[in-house]
Amino acid sequence: MRKFAEKKYSEFDLKFDDYNMTIGARTYVMGILNATPDSFSDGGKFNEVQAGVKHALLMVEQGADIIDVGGESTRPGAPEVSKEDELLRVVPLIEAIRANVNVPISIDTYKAHVAEAALQAGANIVNDVWGLQREPEIAAVAARAGAPVIAMHNQIGTEYTEDIISAMIKFFEKSIDIALTAGVPKEHIILDPGIGFGKTPEQNVVVMGRLHELHVLGYPILLGTSRKSMIGKILDLPSDERVEGTIATNVLGVMAGMEFVRVHDVQENLRAVKVADAIVRGWNG
Repeated sequence: MRKFAEKKYSEFDLKFDDYNMTIGARTYVMGILNATPDSFSDGGKFNEVQAGVKHALLMVEQGADIIDVGGESTRPGAPEVSKEDELLRVVPLIEAIRANVNVPISIDTYKAHVAEAALQAGANIVNDVWGLQREPEIAAVAARAGAPVIAMHNQIGTEYTEDIISAMIKFFEKSIDIALTAGVPKEHIILDPGIGFGKTPEQNVVVMGRLHELHVLGYPILLGTSRKSMIGKILDLPSDERVEGTIATNVLGVMAGMEFVRVHDVQENLRAVKVADAIVRGWNG
């Protein structure tokens, strides 16, 4: 039985803009801010700038290390949003958040044009749910801005012709190659197993139990399970009653060596991962 996951990299500093995150020192918490009318969990709550800024301030007060702004719902079956509409949703919000908070902001988009505009508006990180493979030029956009990239595993459909972790590793190898070729430094690449994307709930459970195997790639990993359908299936609960299930997955993620967790409920999850960090990484009192 594994004690805790062994990672394939030593502690290092992730430096960008005026920020420095020591990867390996603790688990960083990314707070979700959906500027969308139709996201599965909080659609319509924060798509007005004033409400979005208020929620961003609350998440920072609760301890969020990063605010992740998205302007297009990625729930299964959601309609695609034009880049023009996505820009209208995210750019004013990012500008307003940047004027009010001093934590990194990530832009959750797969569109190169949206990523570029968001970075110009004050975002610092590109978070791509298609692993830089839908619009590969997004990697060059990030490289020019000196922005870290988060490359998430995704696919159309849930059929795998080989072992699911093997398939994910091949996907990530392609994403990593795109990033490095575009000029993104190795230290600026973060991977995301894409829980809830291109996977059934049962497959998500399998991936959760094998997260440690992704460390063979040698990159930090972000885990995004917050309120996902996997948790809803296990608990038979709606999205707004899945905080305890989310906490359970994030504690397991810390034990599996995740460096970031992406959550809706910042305060509750931060408290949980702090305890998990103390046990996994060591606590000096």
